[in-house]
Formats: sequence, structure tokens, C-alpha cells
Amino acid sequence: MRLKISHTTRYAFDAPVVSGLQQLRLTPRSGRNQTVGDWKMTITGGKQELSYDDHHHNKVDLISFDRDMTEVIVNCEGEVEVTENHGVVGKHVGPVPLWLYKRATPRTKAGPGVKALLRSVEGETVLARCHNLMDALAEAVKYETGSSESTWTAEEAVTEGRGVCQDHTHVFIACAHEAGWPARYVSGYLMLDDTVAQDAMHAWAEVFVPDLGWVGFDASNRMCPDERYVRVAVGLDYSDAAPVNGLRVGGETEALDVAIEVAQQ
Repeated sequence: MRLKISHTTRYAFDAPVVSGLQQLRLTPRSGRNQTVGDWKMTITGGKQELSYDDHHHNKVDLISFDRDMTEVIVNCEGEVEVTENHGVVGKHVGPVPLWLYKRATPRTKAGPGVKALLRSVEGETVLARCHNLMDALAEAVKYETGSSESTWTAEEAVTEGRGVCQDHTHVFIACAHEAGWPARYVSGYLMLDDTVAQDAMHAWAEVFVPDLGWVGFDASNRMCPDERYVRVAVGLDYSDAAPVNGLRVGGETEALDVAIEVAQQ
């Protein structure tokens, strides 16, 4: 399936910006089941300083804001050819050792709620337990748009019993770590069935499964990623794979607007 993607991020400031730097993880790379075609980034009110691969093998673009600007617009668009792989990404690649993906972060630390959720999951193999965990997690933490705080930990999401894809991913990773499995956070794009326009990227988890390698699990949709999913960045949690992060001087209050379109080409 060939997907056409457009992602526009617009910053509006109520006072001129003196200076600003942003790290962007918005550019997918070609891999086992996805081939990136014509992908371009345009910036209004700033400029691209450099591009590099981080330690998770993500493509990172560093941009700066022009001095005294009150609006900065970043637009990424392109096409990605995706083939069905039933969620299997395959062998581990990149400079980060596999054992690092067993390390918990404050957002993915297992507390009593996470541990109880994992104990409720049965299965004779790692793959079977991951599939069952996906369903149990979806039941324990109901998907509700706008129901959680961006700073929530996995334990807070389980305690509240609600969340969004970011929360589901953190909980899944926390359970995987508790079980002793390498797991990581994935951010990317998902073509939805009922709409083209979206206001955020999607997130899901990947677990390193014996004999298969990395396998994706999307608890929010109770499925392994298929040809509608485009992987962009991975990390230990959201902070490593965040589409945008950085700092600025000046600008006072910031208004952020995100517009994403994902459609079959």
C-alpha cells in the first residue's frame, strides 16, 4: 500500500522569538516493510541547521527559529510504500545494545497496578503473552481521547483506567520489562478508516520476541501493525521518540497547532 502523508506543525507566539532550536523526529526511514519515496521538509520562519541519526537510529532534523519571528511553520510531506508484515520488524539493528531496551524509565517503571495486570496475562510463549497482554491492557485502560495528561506514567494510566495511545504504549512497555522482555516505544503515522485528517501522530510498542525479532503491538487498536502503519522513531519512552522537542528564548506564550493527513495514494 502506498500512503501519502502531510504533517504541518505551526507555532504562533504572542511576542517575537529571540532564538529557538527544535529537534524534529518526523522523517521515516526505509526498512524491512516500508520504502520511503519523495519526502521533503519545508520551514517558514526558520531554517534547517543539520540532520543526524541519534543513538536509537532515528533520523533527527535540527532546526533554528529566525530572530524576531512570531510564527514558525514546519511542513513534512511524502509517500511511503508499506507491505504487510503482521507487525514483524525483524532483527535488531543500530548502535544501541538490545539489553538497553530492558531498562525502565520513570514513565515505564512497573508499580503495583502494572504488575497486577501482567499477572493476569497467560500464554505459553512470549508471542502469545504479548497478544493476550494487548487485549488485557485495552480492557484495563480504556482509550479516551484527551483523557490523560502528557506527563502520566504507566502506573498512573493503569490506576486511572483510561488513556490514549501514548499511555497504552508506556503500560505495554512496563509490563514487558517486568516480564524480562526488551521493549521500546514507537511513534509513527497510521491511516485511519474513517478520516484522513488527524491532529497527532500515533504510538505503539515493540517487543523483541525470540525467533522473530522486533514485533509491534498496538493496544489502542488491539492489533499488530499492518500496511497502514508507518514507523518513524523509536526509544525507551515518548521522550526519546517525540516528534518535536526543544527550547527557545522569548516568544512568551506559545500556541501549537498540528495538522496531519494520511491517505492511500
